[in-house]
Amino acid sequence: QVQLVESGGNLVQAGGSLRLSCAASGSIFSINLMGWYRQAPGKQRELVAIITRGGSTTYADSVKGRFTISRDNAKNTVYLQMNSLKPEDTAVYYCNAEITFYSGFLRKTMDAWGQGTLVTVSS
Repeated sequence: QVQLVESGGNLVQAGGSLRLSCAASGSIFSINLMGWYRQAPGKQRELVAIITRGGSTTYADSVKGRFTISRDNAKNTVYLQMNSLKPEDTAVYYCNAEITFYSGFLRKTMDAWGQGTLVTVSS
């Protein structure tokens, strides 16, 4: 069907930057909403940023002004540029996408998740 694969997670010092990527693959017809979520140890998964196919964005208050979400529709890829990282940004970051895909002669829509990529920010 479809698959989301994230990359870019790493260990970085506070104040540093990282860029996450997430590529969707499979029998894709279209991708509507794409986004990034994160889950810190002992906490619930939370929204970081989302972007529509047309490029409209929404950010969590905690990352506004520091993170930028973008996408390349031709490559079925979403990015998250993270600047001025803080220790509290440490988490597993998950990519999410609303994907319409081909299933035989049909089109189906699913809410797909990546496997997660770890971002660790040291103080």
